Amino acid sequence: MLTKTQIETIRKDFPYLAATSYVYFDNGATTQKPEAVIDSIADYYQHSNGNPHRGAHHFAIAATDAYEGARARVAEFLNAPEAESCVFVRNATEGLNLIAYSWALEHLTEGDEILISIMEHHSNFVTWQYVAEKTGAVLKILRLDEHMQITDEELASKLTPNTKLFSITAASNVVGTMPDVKAMIEKVKRVCGAVCIVDGAQYVPHHAVDVQDIGCDFFVFSGHKMVSAMGIGVLYGKLELLNTMKPFMYGGEMIEYVYEDHATFAPSPQRFEAGTVNVGGAVSLAKAIDYLNAIGMEEIFEYESALTTYAYDKLKALDYVEVYTTDNARRSPVLSFNIKGAHPHDVASILDSYHIAVRSGHHCTQPLHRALGNNFSCRASLAFYNTFEEVDYFVDKLQEVRRLLGLESQ
Repeated sequence: MLTKTQIETIRKDFPYLAATSYVYFDNGATTQKPEAVIDSIADYYQHSNGNPHRGAHHFAIAATDAYEGARARVAEFLNAPEAESCVFVRNATEGLNLIAYSWALEHLTEGDEILISIMEHHSNFVTWQYVAEKTGAVLKILRLDEHMQITDEELASKLTPNTKLFSITAASNVVGTMPDVKAMIEKVKRVCGAVCIVDGAQYVPHHAVDVQDIGCDFFVFSGHKMVSAMGIGVLYGKLELLNTMKPFMYGGEMIEYVYEDHATFAPSPQRFEAGTVNVGGAVSLAKAIDYLNAIGMEEIFEYESALTTYAYDKLKALDYVEVYTTDNARRSPVLSFNIKGAHPHDVASILDSYHIAVRSGHHCTQPLHRALGNNFSCRASLAFYNTFEEVDYFVDKLQEVRRLLGLESQ
């Protein structure tokens, strides 16, 4: 496991962490950025800035090399069979919408079934509500048991020969559940052969990914949750699927030939990357991958798991705190909770006064929160640069929050 000395060294790579005493526990929303990633963006704009795929001069060629080099790094990171199966998008949300518009609306019809889970982020929930509304397909929802898990029986009860699309998060942003998506996809493929999508937004920052081993048809994630810049994400898709899908947006660089009355389109990934692309973001994502790989994804997962268990046990020991995170030790580093009798916004605001950043609200999961029996919660989401001492400080200050809200006598 990563040692305390290694974590201290890692923290020096992050200018924000090194310059302040803030405890940053909002990594599920976005992570802090290491200096190497920040420098990679400046270096690109200082030395290689051009419009890729659009010229024969030095800068256009340099930009093309940087952009396609980043795509190759992403493919390697995901163990995708070829770089062309990795499409750059703005974020996981855009990747899911691309699948919805370019595949689902073209292939689903009345009576087909879409299967998701109650713990999906709104981007993997509302998107399929819209597709169901437009196509007449039926949206079915997998429920969680008391351990915040999807049982085999629950999956078997909702899976039918009519299931045409299955979309599941690899890690919940609220309850931390990490379903065995590989086993679930194997079962879905065996029963109905549905197209399978994995939302990896909360998984990729914490765990190594192998899309071929998982067996999914599509996989999406955002760069900014894994120490890269905002505005860059990836949609992986099986190439044979991508090349049969209609474009998501129309414009420059996604065409093959254009005539006065019709046009033909380039193969993936260009067919889905209309207009000038985010080269700086792609470069930052490649550098983020290099940074995480240098630490080691397995080492990151091992350390974060230990840190999460430490924080989970501390929170569970407080009788005035309700914890919603799964009790399964295989979980993402997310601690969702409420202080009994306190509004989560008040809790987060008071914690902020102690220089502790946590999220409060419904975390873009209103259906899940209703299933949990409340509308809001606080969320402390951890990363590999957080420490056990920060967890101790955070837990100690929860008692102060309770005292300031006048709840100690309850």
